[in-house]
Amino acid sequence: MLMEQDYHFRKVFTAACLGMLLFGIVMISLGSVMPSIIGKYGLDSLQTGSLASILPGGILLGSLVFGPVVDRYSYRNLMVLCTLLIILGLEGIAFAPGLPVLQAGFFLIGFGGGAINGGTNALVADISEDRADKRSANLSLLGVFFGIGALGMPSLMATLSAIWPFERMMMYTGLAVFIPLVYFLLIRYPAPKRAQGIPLKASFTMVSDRPLVMLGLFLFFQSALEGVINNWTATFLQNEKNVGPNEALVALSIFVASLTLTRALLAVVLRNMPPFRVLLISIALLLGGTVLLLAEALPALYISALVLLGMGAAAGFPVILGYVSEFYTDLRGTAFSFVFFIALMGNVLINYLTGIIAYHYGMDKLPWILIFCAGCILVIAATVVSRIAKGTVMETDT
Repeated sequence: MLMEQDYHFRKVFTAACLGMLLFGIVMISLGSVMPSIIGKYGLDSLQTGSLASILPGGILLGSLVFGPVVDRYSYRNLMVLCTLLIILGLEGIAFAPGLPVLQAGFFLIGFGGGAINGGTNALVADISEDRADKRSANLSLLGVFFGIGALGMPSLMATLSAIWPFERMMMYTGLAVFIPLVYFLLIRYPAPKRAQGIPLKASFTMVSDRPLVMLGLFLFFQSALEGVINNWTATFLQNEKNVGPNEALVALSIFVASLTLTRALLAVVLRNMPPFRVLLISIALLLGGTVLLLAEALPALYISALVLLGMGAAAGFPVILGYVSEFYTDLRGTAFSFVFFIALMGNVLINYLTGIIAYHYGMDKLPWILIFCAGCILVIAATVVSRIAKGTVMETDT
């Protein structure tokens, strides 16, 4: 077993950033080629829906299992295995003879991506042991790399689509993933937390741990809010603000850019300002952005709203995961799995509810859904996270 001093911080942190970049690239790539997949295979709405549901299903399952794997068997096994699954998924989509192989490819990418997303966050938390504020800052910097993949890949895919069919793009993307795979194999990682085995009783007690559940519930609404913005804002702008399709996509890119740049800034700010104060400022920005979406359909207003929303969404995951890491130092990966699963359930359920509300009551209700999510975040922060930040909740509620 490797001791803690046997790994190199920068090399391990680079591995985590590469994993997060990989997650961003493959997730965005699938969305970019989906119209081409539908056209090639002649998929109807039900078949297309199966692909759209299998992907988040795989992400959910990957998010649930990554924690026990890294706590028991180490990060190398997780990073290498999940990268191989992503490669198999990409190549499966590139050479799929029909729908079943496509579905398998989407599931493998979702499972591998979900596990890498959670695993890289747990890995950064593990190697940032000295102070909670530094841990949150490093987690914020990690999140920047998902944004880099999410911002850069659509432009690259649009350029390549003019000269390559989607099959070739998927094939070469899969081959490119071998580059981080080799790096993951070459470096040393922190030793597993529970190499002798994970006590099931300790894992099950997380379900009844009120502070941990409430932190997961915070991420439930945080993830839901981010998902609703990503999935529905372009449609909202087109339907309710009379914005053209291209302008709506540009506006959505502004949200992603704002979130990414703010996380880069938070990597510095969180080292010099208490994380809970940063969180409160972020929630205020979220509420301001959601209210601004209710204003008149002026470009300056809805663009300002998306900038504020990006800035406000940036701190939620890094700060809350920093607090989660304080609860279970010996089973940190498992604790991260627990809260990530809750967060992704929020994304899936609130997005589904948004579709129902939009169908029955109109897309103009979108800002109110965002206000509801931001309000729930504020209530949880004021009632529970504030006590965790002060250290009092550990004495009375666990």
